[in-house]
Amino acid sequence: MKSKKLWFLVSLLLTLGLVLAACAGDGEPEVEPEDSGDTTETEGTEGAAEGGAGGGDLVISVGADIPSLSAHGSNDVPSSNVQENIYETLTDLDENQEIQPGLAESWEEIDETTWEFKIREGVTFHDGAELNAEVVKMNFDRLVDPDIASPRAFLFEAVESVEVVDDYTIRINLEYPYAPLLANLAHSGTAIMSPNIIEEDYKQMEEGGDVDTYINQNPVGTGPFKFEEWTPGEKVVLVRNDDYWGEPAKLDSVTFKVVTEQSSRVAELETGVSHVADAIGPNNVSRVEGTDGVHVLQEPSVSLSYIGFNTQQEPFDDVRVRQAISMAIDKDEIIEGVYNGIGIPAVGPLAPPVFGFDENVSGLPYDPEQAKELLAEAGYPDGFSTTIWTNDNEQRVDTAIAVQAQLKEIGVDVEIEELEWGAYLERTANGEHDMFILGWSTVTSDADYGMYPLFHSSQAGDPGNRSFLEDEELDAILDEARRETDPDARQELYSEAQEMLVELAPMIYIHHQEYLLGVSDKLKDFTVDAQGIYQFKQAYIEE
Repeated sequence: MKSKKLWFLVSLLLTLGLVLAACAGDGEPEVEPEDSGDTTETEGTEGAAEGGAGGGDLVISVGADIPSLSAHGSNDVPSSNVQENIYETLTDLDENQEIQPGLAESWEEIDETTWEFKIREGVTFHDGAELNAEVVKMNFDRLVDPDIASPRAFLFEAVESVEVVDDYTIRINLEYPYAPLLANLAHSGTAIMSPNIIEEDYKQMEEGGDVDTYINQNPVGTGPFKFEEWTPGEKVVLVRNDDYWGEPAKLDSVTFKVVTEQSSRVAELETGVSHVADAIGPNNVSRVEGTDGVHVLQEPSVSLSYIGFNTQQEPFDDVRVRQAISMAIDKDEIIEGVYNGIGIPAVGPLAPPVFGFDENVSGLPYDPEQAKELLAEAGYPDGFSTTIWTNDNEQRVDTAIAVQAQLKEIGVDVEIEELEWGAYLERTANGEHDMFILGWSTVTSDADYGMYPLFHSSQAGDPGNRSFLEDEELDAILDEARRETDPDARQELYSEAQEMLVELAPMIYIHHQEYLLGVSDKLKDFTVDAQGIYQFKQAYIEE
């Protein structure tokens, strides 16, 4: 496994260099707040796609329901896993994290703030609408529309305007040079939805409806799978798009089945009810490995697990308190006790494969005695009472229990509150919490995505900054870093930002996880990428 990890890290770092060179070069192409029932398999269309092999009805048991089916409606991995198969983006990241053409067949950098993209011709949406430059502009305009208030709007924060050059060419005008543009255009938040559902959603909003109400019921894209059904809290069903413009999928259908408990997901895998059990947890690895007909899929990630503070709430508005709590938490104990030692300990927000990571940054040490001294300096010599929130993810619940026990040693009394995934995202975005446990996947493999939405003051709440951190100096560095196109200069800025975040301590960086899934031996050509997105477009079930 060690050699596999090393190969992955080296390969990805080399690839990111190519991506950045493409962004800053002559314009010729080099050609996105985590895991979180009916047991009947859903029947799809008959047979496999023409030219395909296998087929079948894939069932994936997942730990959490999706909050939204709109490309602009949420910024979480469960939603992205569904949306990535309904919608498509202008660019793609392949398995080696290299930028590839998607709905844009080519692109050109006109100058450092102007890019033109040639839209693929002959592509139609699931409802028959035609893909063209006007539709792409409509989507991008909606993404940044204040009335939509998309948590993914930060992906286009550097964009000044989008122009239609001709029927199949768009021009993106930037406010400043922006190196991660091509990577951002591969994020599911910039995916292209049918113009019909956008128009219908605006229409129902004018009549008093909520944003995305129509789209959530009628998601339509150009992807290899079409929406069939969403039963909130139970399942989402997709069926193969037989009119797909590219190579058609082999599977007849895919059902994302909500099974909140890890042990129940493993049981579904063991009995053949599900073909994939997501996030089985380290404690279930030996159980799956010891079961005939199934295996463990273990892959490294660009994800971060963390414990966040609401920096606008007392006592966490005092940096000394945040530092004290950080120094009282034994991260190694959590990684060993909760995750069975699986994953890479984190000293900051960026995983090693992400551009901008600095191995020389040192985190706050584990030092309970120093933590007590800092609490006394902050006016809490006898500690205080607080709450820590988590969703019903078992590792997060276990982490909360460990934190509760560790903080008791320095006089801090912690009450654990467990919330349903959708409510958890909404209430932490509203700033109703004290401490919370969550994760972040740097899906573009670039530090801008791994730091800007998590820590810039303009991104407070739903976009990612659920710590509500406000620091003008840090804001200025993150702003400058996304404007800088020279990789070495960007690295220096991100190194400085990571050093600042050690002192600001808006969160406790626990570890960079490895994805652990249980998979049926009958399922072929299925994997999960470094961002946590299932790859099953060419998968099939072998009976």
